[in-house]
Amino acid sequence: MIQTPYLLFLGDAPDQLAAKVAQGIKDWRPENAVAQFRMDGCKADLGIADMTLAQARDAGAKTLVIGVANRGGVISAAWKAVLIEAIEMGFDLASGLHNLLNDEPDLVAAAEKHGRTLFDVRIPTVDYPIANGKKRSGKRCLAVGTDCSVGKMYTALAMDKTMRERGMKSTFRATGQTGILITGDGVPLDAVIADFMAGSVEYLTPDNDDDHWDLIEGQGSLFHVSYSGVTMALVHGGQPDALILCHEPTRPHMRGLPDYTPPSLEQVRDVALTLARVANPACQVVGVSVNTQHMTDTDARAYLAQVETDMGLPATDPFRYGADKLVDALAEV
Repeated sequence: MIQTPYLLFLGDAPDQLAAKVAQGIKDWRPENAVAQFRMDGCKADLGIADMTLAQARDAGAKTLVIGVANRGGVISAAWKAVLIEAIEMGFDLASGLHNLLNDEPDLVAAAEKHGRTLFDVRIPTVDYPIANGKKRSGKRCLAVGTDCSVGKMYTALAMDKTMRERGMKSTFRATGQTGILITGDGVPLDAVIADFMAGSVEYLTPDNDDDHWDLIEGQGSLFHVSYSGVTMALVHGGQPDALILCHEPTRPHMRGLPDYTPPSLEQVRDVALTLARVANPACQVVGVSVNTQHMTDTDARAYLAQVETDMGLPATDPFRYGADKLVDALAEV
């Protein structure tokens, strides 16, 4: 088990979104976030204490978590000195990057010398089956987005929190490194061999009580040419009964793709629903989750009202205003 609490390593993150792993932990498990460690040039800030390795150790931090999700998921050479020093000072390391800690000889050697553990959460630990498409008992809700990093995980976590507070049966199903670090369980979907991705989602969301909801963490976007494959696996493997559309309205282009304009909510609704009904003909789009973090309260509320008018669906920012509207919508499914 990964030891808590954490020192969240932001490295030289070029912007706030690049630190989404650390941000997710800070927002959903604040009791595990002792402090942040930022290198020169870091453009991200979680709004918690900055500490040196020694200060964080003295404050009780046990594990340094790489909280950066860069394109390609690589361990930067610029980070190495800090990571090795952390091991030498008694920290374990945890990472959700594609570039594994345990594939770095210098980190492995340091961990062995000092008796520390390297945790790579993006390694599948189960021999997943190939998807069979058989209908499962229970209910499932999947967040699908206009782009990457628009709030799909936050939407599912917020809905799960609200449903549990209401005494409803629900489980957040993590499918990425941040969700796994937050909950301690899940499927690192983008590290699963392609033929088994949909099967891993079936495995993650098994038969359950008829009134139990699995809130499935979305990944990528059907309209993102880099990462649409993981989204497709979730749409078919998840067999969702309900879809929540997720959107961040202030972006000029797709994340990492300056030549691609984000699709409209209507486009995502139509394409995602068509594909979802291949595996579950009864699937419905039930609501819209809008990430309004870069909007004023006045602009956010006006935008949400317009979305409800245009889409004929309840719309909210579940992190900012609560997930009640989206949870209410599930009651109609």
